[in-house]
Amino acid sequence: MKKFLLASLLSASVVSFALAEKIVVAATPIPHAEILEQIKPDLKAQGYDLEVKVFNDYVTPNLATDSGDVDAGFFQHVPYMEEFNANKGTKLKATVGVHLEPMGIYSHKIKNLKDLKNGAKVAVPNDPTNESRALDLLVAAGLIEVDQNAKLRTPLDVTKNPKNLEILELEGAALPRTLGDVDIAVINSNFAFNANLNPIKDSLFLEKAEGNPYTNVISVKEGNENSPKIKALDKAIQSEKVKKFIETQYKGAIIPSF
Repeated sequence: MKKFLLASLLSASVVSFALAEKIVVAATPIPHAEILEQIKPDLKAQGYDLEVKVFNDYVTPNLATDSGDVDAGFFQHVPYMEEFNANKGTKLKATVGVHLEPMGIYSHKIKNLKDLKNGAKVAVPNDPTNESRALDLLVAAGLIEVDQNAKLRTPLDVTKNPKNLEILELEGAALPRTLGDVDIAVINSNFAFNANLNPIKDSLFLEKAEGNPYTNVISVKEGNENSPKIKALDKAIQSEKVKKFIETQYKGAIIPSF
């Protein structure tokens, strides 16, 4: 009888293990991978094993999502995704919004933007959407003016530059490493966190959340947005548990969007 019960339990365990479906999500390390780690038990309870694949750029995970190597991506906002689709021919679609990462201006050389000298070097991301966003932040900080009719603004759209700032276009992930060489850099919060920079404490100027279109989303290949496992992922990541984790862990430097 004992042998029969043991065999039955082992058989049930094997069946349960076999039925567990894997969800593979591409993410950048902080905060995306950290947030995803919080929902592993919740998805496990629904019969899904969540595997988080960590990347340090935006291009590779989008290509992996489009090719089907991963089920979803969690690292980008909709304007970036739409620009990527247009340039790369991918067919990615957003499902749910999770959080906003305010972009900030950082420096290792000055403590206040008023101290920025004439001809100072300013590093901004070189991808179209984040570059445009960075230039808007420099406008909000009172450093430049741009042509507001330009959809995706570049340094060519700067109409007033009273301090004759030299704007350098660099890869977003590399911007924290340039702080020793430039006067200021406009950096996305996830890359700032990776470099132990806290947006609230360390930025000289921080993007406002109100009316901000740059909420980070779950993205999938078009046609997969209604699959059961993506629906499960979306529900888990928009839970009250995740909202509390974001608020507690990041203390206002990252803001829930649901």
